[in-house]
Amino acid sequence: MNWQEISGNWVWIPRHPIGIVHFLGGAFVATAPQVTYCLLLEHLGNQGYAVIATPFVNTFDHGAIAESVLQSFDSTLAHLRASFAIKRRYLPIYGLGHSMGCKLHLLIGSLYRVERAGNILISFNNFSARDAVPLVEQFSGVFSAEFTPSPLETMVLVQKRYQVKRNLIIKFANDTIDQSLALGETLDKSFPGMVKVLTLTGSHITPLGQSLKWQIKDVFTPFDALGQWMNQEIYRDLNQLKREIHRWLNPLAPPS
Repeated sequence: MNWQEISGNWVWIPRHPIGIVHFLGGAFVATAPQVTYCLLLEHLGNQGYAVIATPFVNTFDHGAIAESVLQSFDSTLAHLRASFAIKRRYLPIYGLGHSMGCKLHLLIGSLYRVERAGNILISFNNFSARDAVPLVEQFSGVFSAEFTPSPLETMVLVQKRYQVKRNLIIKFANDTIDQSLALGETLDKSFPGMVKVLTLTGSHITPLGQSLKWQIKDVFTPFDALGQWMNQEIYRDLNQLKREIHRWLNPLAPPS
């Protein structure tokens, strides 16, 4: 199976999909999600989930980005159904976001009527423009810029209008810019017992793990053993993330 570009989205469709995942990445790595998040997304594809990864370019207007990525996702999904690439009439749709992608899924779930079986929100952060973009502070005497909606406006929207009941929130132990715990408390008040918050080993960039293509020759050497060990250690945190996402998506499935 290879990635396909359809209506501006990168799509991975298994032979018999059991669900659909709409993926949105972080602010500066979201333009090529099929590359920057390939190991995580291809794992989901291999577990039977159709993946639709929507690229976007970051601007200060996060509301406009949320509207744009939702329209793009809906257009691609309609194309897949019309072309019978996805044949089953109903498949559960899950939102999956990393970093800024979490905010976009929260805005989508607050501003639009969408059918979602649940959202997976990894490394959520909701900083102001001044904190997120240091360059803005240098020009603060010339102009004042802030994300739309602002961090406060975003949380008010989520508190009052967020509709997606089932949520998996994941933070990493070594992530100094994460705000997942506060988000978990907010969502749990709206949907008691439907929100799961996990703290895993790793850092903010754990979901971006890229594979080390270690080539083993005809004779297995100590260097090959070292290479395999490095690969295992480096991607241990990413593999744990994959397992927890799969367990939440399909609790009855055997361990992957």
